[in-house]
Amino acid sequence: MRYRVTHTTTYSSSDVVSVGHNEAWLRPRELTSQLCQSYELRIRPTPSIRSTRHDYFGNTVAQFSFNQGYRDLEVTAISEVHLHDRSIELAAASPTWESVVELLRSRPTLEALQAYEYVFDSPRVRCSDELAAYAQKTFKPERPILECLIELLVRFKADFKFDSTATSVWTPLEVAFKQRKGVCQDFAHMAIGMLRSLGLAVRYVSGYLRTYPSPGKPRLVGADASHAWVSVFCGPLGWLDIDPTNNCCPNLEHITVAWGRDYSDVVPLKGVVIGGGTTSLRVSVDVLPLL
Repeated sequence: MRYRVTHTTTYSSSDVVSVGHNEAWLRPRELTSQLCQSYELRIRPTPSIRSTRHDYFGNTVAQFSFNQGYRDLEVTAISEVHLHDRSIELAAASPTWESVVELLRSRPTLEALQAYEYVFDSPRVRCSDELAAYAQKTFKPERPILECLIELLVRFKADFKFDSTATSVWTPLEVAFKQRKGVCQDFAHMAIGMLRSLGLAVRYVSGYLRTYPSPGKPRLVGADASHAWVSVFCGPLGWLDIDPTNNCCPNLEHITVAWGRDYSDVVPLKGVVIGGGTTSLRVSVDVLPLL
C-alpha cells in the first residue's frame, strides 16, 4: 500500500520572533515493512541554519534556526511511503509473558539488552500498582503474550472513551487513566504504563493513520491528524505494534514516523523562540492513498 502524507504546521505571531531554534520529527522511518520513497521538508521563511541528525533512538531529526525576524512560520513535510504486509497470527509458539519479562531481566541477547531500556519510567510515563492491577486481569500466569495483548486491546476499547476535549498535550497519565477519557497520546501512555508496570519493554510510536470519510461524504483534504500507538517487545517474536485507540495491530494503514520512550522523545515539531507575543497554531494532516 502506498501513501502520500502532507503534514503542515503553521505558527502565527502577534509580534516579530527575533530568534528561533526548532527541531522536527517528521520523516517516516525505514523499516522492513515500510519504505520511505521520498521526503521533502519545506520551511517558510527560509531558515538561517538548517541541518539533519539522527537521535538516540534512530529517528531522523531536522534542525533549523532563524537569526532574522518573522511573524509566521510554516513547516510542511511531504512524504511518499510504501507499506508491506506485517500481519501476524496468534501462534501456539508465542512465549508466555513471564518468559519475556525474565528474558529482559537476564538480557542474554543483544536484542533483549537493547529492549531493556524501555522497561523503565520515562518523563511522561511512570509505573504504578494501579496500572499493573488493570493489566494483570488479562496477564494471567503462563499465558501467551500475544493472547494477552489482543485481549488487553479489547478491554481497553470497552473501558476508555476517545474524547478530544477531555485532555491536553500536557495532561498527566494518571489523570487520563482516572477519568477513562483522552486521545491517542493518552491511550498510548496508559498502555505503556500498564505493560511496563508488569516488567515488559514498551516504546511509544508516533505516525499517521489512514482514515475514511463517513458513508456518502467526500474525503476532506487536510482533515487527518498525527497518531500514536505502542510497540511491545515479545522476546523471540521481536517487536509487535498495538493500537489501543483502535483495538488493532497496525499493518497497512499505520505509517511509522518515530519512536521513543514516550511523547516527549518524538514531538513532531518543537522549538524555543525569543519574542513573538501571542502565538496561534494550526495543524493540517492529509494521508492520501496512492493507486
